[in-house]
Amino acid sequence: MEVGDLTFDVTVGGPDNGPWVLLLHGFPVNGSCYDAVVPRLHEAGLRTIVPNQRGYSPGARPANVEDYRIDHLVADAIGILDGLGVHYALLVGHDWGGLVAWRLAAEHPDRFTGFVAVSTGHPSATRDSLDSSDQRERSSYIKDFIAEGAEEKLLARDGVLLRRAGVSAEELAPLKQPGGLTAGLNWYRANLTGDIATTMACGPVEIPTTMVWSDGDSALGREQAERSGRYAYSDFRFCELSGIDHWVPQKAAAALASEISLRSALF
Repeated sequence: MEVGDLTFDVTVGGPDNGPWVLLLHGFPVNGSCYDAVVPRLHEAGLRTIVPNQRGYSPGARPANVEDYRIDHLVADAIGILDGLGVHYALLVGHDWGGLVAWRLAAEHPDRFTGFVAVSTGHPSATRDSLDSSDQRERSSYIKDFIAEGAEEKLLARDGVLLRRAGVSAEELAPLKQPGGLTAGLNWYRANLTGDIATTMACGPVEIPTTMVWSDGDSALGREQAERSGRYAYSDFRFCELSGIDHWVPQKAAAALASEISLRSALF
């Protein structure tokens, strides 16, 4: 579907007349990360919208780094909802999709019935945790993603570094397309350099929120997840998944679908 001058690949499904759920993926995977979650949501009576976001849809892959600033990513999501005629939906976001979703929830509360954040806490909670926990060390990989030549390093030897991090061969394939990995890395380059405090600033969230965090996540620690409750002014639920790494949608699809369905039912 077209949003402005970009064309996004969007998968829509589920039973007629069910409540809508918008699911936003993170780096470096596209919307296929929710493939095991979506059927469970359909069985629960929910309809799903799963876009491949800016840079992950070949028709929505601008060349300039600044085109990947988070305000553009937020506008894309609203444009997709508008294009589908969806007035409000339950919001779900994992990894970078979670950061986009926190901004969506804060800036467009009238469009969402609730929010399920997966792994990534509120940006202010992450900021708070950098000096009082091990989050700074956990986040140290970011400087490598921003660096010149990161694409070559990450794709070397058939993407061994990404595969070691848990990216499957199927998920790796789109990154090998021309510009695919660069577009994903541009999310970091556009938002996590320069004046980060301004770029990533996010207000409090006033819609019901569930924070799903897994204790095997090497990139995002407990503190940034738990502290997110300070910035969620409505009902806040913290859900910890035991023995699961960062890739919650793929590794704990049933548990995530259950939390999404629960949040929908609480509306």
